[in-house]
Amino acid sequence: MTAHIESKKEDIAEVVLMPGDPLRAKYIAENFLTDYKLVNKVRNMFGYTGYYKGKRVTVFASGMGIPSIGIYSYELYKFYDVKKIIRIGTSGSFNKNIKVLDVVLSSGAYCKTYFPKLLDGNNIDFIKSSESLNEKIKTVADNKNIPLKIGKTITSDVFDLYSSSLDEFKSNFPDDDFLSVEMEAFGLFYIANKFGREASCLMTVVDSFYDEKSLTSEEREQSLNEMITIALESVLI
Repeated sequence: MTAHIESKKEDIAEVVLMPGDPLRAKYIAENFLTDYKLVNKVRNMFGYTGYYKGKRVTVFASGMGIPSIGIYSYELYKFYDVKKIIRIGTSGSFNKNIKVLDVVLSSGAYCKTYFPKLLDGNNIDFIKSSESLNEKIKTVADNKNIPLKIGKTITSDVFDLYSSSLDEFKSNFPDDDFLSVEMEAFGLFYIANKFGREASCLMTVVDSFYDEKSLTSEEREQSLNEMITIALESVLI
């Protein structure tokens, strides 16, 4: 056990799906896994371990932001010998080619943060996700005919909808290869790289500077279910 995780080592699978929301972790366990059990409830950061088509999988919430996902991914990799973590969550976008409900796979994340400096003394602002894990995710999406947008991610300390203007945001990130903006991927990728493990990030776009579509609860759930299915199927490969 650690200060933040009460699970026994054998309670955690080698592959972890990591949504931000603890209730989404609960939803995934209840709707996608069999023979699952609650393995963590410290601070209500729920973790569940069960089986997906015979494959043992843990779904463990990360909370919001680099500090939170940094803690949980660090402890899972270091103390629980987790090999792979796939972040599954929602994101925004200021790329005009990305629409609400698009599913985005991150090839790498950029962030202006002191996180690497404070942790290891490194000055790094961009880090790639796992190419081998991404290939598995792409294979599943292709086989299921689910369009997947692949490109770089901005990890921000500010929720994108609270940014004062599109022009100000894009002046800091002018590269059109940035497809999504969220708050955790950079921290996850950095920790995975630190321990020589794999990490990826799969996101459903739920808000955009260019697409003002308002989602119904049914649309949001269906789109998230597609993303969850892609992630789960990829761990079978």
